[in-house]
Amino acid sequence: MTTRADTAPTPPLTNAAVQHSAGRCLALCLLSTASTAVVLLLPAALGRTLDLLLAHAPATRWVLYCAGLVLLAALLDACETVLSGTVDARTTAWLRRRLAGHVLALGPRAGARFGPGDLVARLVGNAAQAGTAPAARAALLAALAGPVGGVVALGLVDWRLAAVFLAGAPVLTLLLRAFARDTTRCVADYQRVQGRIATSLAEAVAGSRTVRAAGTADRETARILRPLPELSRAGHRMWRVQGRAAGQASAVAPLLQLGIVAVAGVLLTRHRLTVGEVLAASRYAVLATGVGVLVGQFASLARARAATARLADVLEQPAPAYGNHQLPSGPGRLELRGVTARRGDHTVLDGIDLTVPGGTTLAVVGRSGTGKSLLAALAGRLADPDAGEILLDGVPLPSLPHDQLRRAVGYAFERPALLGTTIEDTIALGLRSPSPARVREAARKARADDFVRRLPHGYATPCADAPHSGGESQRLGLARAFAHGGRLLVLDDALSSLDTVTEARIADALLADGSATTRLIVAHRATTAARADAVAWLDGGKVRAVGTHARLWRDAGYRAVFGDGGAG
Repeated sequence: MTTRADTAPTPPLTNAAVQHSAGRCLALCLLSTASTAVVLLLPAALGRTLDLLLAHAPATRWVLYCAGLVLLAALLDACETVLSGTVDARTTAWLRRRLAGHVLALGPRAGARFGPGDLVARLVGNAAQAGTAPAARAALLAALAGPVGGVVALGLVDWRLAAVFLAGAPVLTLLLRAFARDTTRCVADYQRVQGRIATSLAEAVAGSRTVRAAGTADRETARILRPLPELSRAGHRMWRVQGRAAGQASAVAPLLQLGIVAVAGVLLTRHRLTVGEVLAASRYAVLATGVGVLVGQFASLARARAATARLADVLEQPAPAYGNHQLPSGPGRLELRGVTARRGDHTVLDGIDLTVPGGTTLAVVGRSGTGKSLLAALAGRLADPDAGEILLDGVPLPSLPHDQLRRAVGYAFERPALLGTTIEDTIALGLRSPSPARVREAARKARADDFVRRLPHGYATPCADAPHSGGESQRLGLARAFAHGGRLLVLDDALSSLDTVTEARIADALLADGSATTRLIVAHRATTAARADAVAWLDGGKVRAVGTHARLWRDAGYRAVFGDGGAG
């Protein structure tokens, strides 16, 4: 199987990450180059010092010179370590911000495409690995400078020493190339399996109560851990590839070093080299054949590249585009024209034509799987249709600016996410200028005010510390939707967990005469549908009928939608 890592030697996202920290990356390259230069100067200085000592000549200056080089190398190495960590942290933070922003821009599409667990794995683990790419590239540059500088230094000592190394250089090059290719593939496989495990774990955590109630914890554990053998095989392949490369390098590199030292020894016996030059040549031979360092750097870069490719997979998903057409004043008339929506290969909604007059309430009913929630998502552009168009007061939704669309459409869901620090924050979420009075009025309308006031700190109670049942959560979600306002309110099964009395009171407040808001309600209860101005009955991906609940109730198929518990 071909992966992105196999076909993209330098992912554009890596280049963008390097550009984000261009100044620091340049400083890191300069530090690495300076450190390599010091390491290259040291053998020559040591060789010269040894020759002076053997000749009983004054060598104090050269001893101090060598000591200075050692101290300078240590200082540069420390600075390089600190700067490398800074670049890693800065790049990781930038990648996470960019990925998180894009995931939020994608909206529900991101979770449907990748799964929440896999997204978390990419955002946390893969972003941290990808964040090391700029520093890894700078380190690789310095690691390459070592062998190149070593070869040049050998040539300066004597051209024959460099010739010995160059004779075996093609073998080392082939080894490194094969290692980089195989490592990239193994790392990509490893990270992909990690994402699958994270997805399964997130699903199990989300359904932990169901798992516990069904007594299937062992089965779920086995399902989550099922990919572990594949993960283990990918991990072992990585170690085998790295071990094989290191083993091959350790077989070739010492032979080259031995050849260089042997030639240097012969030149010494012929008085072509001094003892100090032989010492320097032996050190330069180690630097020139430093494949072990290169193997480690290539492995780090391969892991970073594979992680970057997984981030790029998400970032390449096109976020919905928005126009700049201003929404005219209007009653909130919603129109669906020839709307078709698919999920995978399955057509959920097929050529839907539906109009909700401004200021009215339309209940959407149908059996499970008929696309009610998808239609609700399309109505406020939480999803886009595959064909057809949706208009609000005559304007296609994609033509509207993002902020206008979000102000115009409010949502409440079956399982609302209670975001924010406090209860007041979660009700006021998304409001440009929230006020306590507006929050409390919305809570009263949603029948949430009483139980919120009974909390330890009332509306200032932290969301995490506020015990609330499914019905209480739905009331807080409804309060948030009521506080939001707008000309279109979409309730996606947002009354399902309420008791009958509370549902009736909220429905009365919601459907009160004189409201200027258009309401689209996904309903599972006949009592909810009965309060709507009209009902759209979905069946087989199409609108089977539109009419009042009383008229549709005469149809046995419609009554069957609500089961035996439905009441006319």
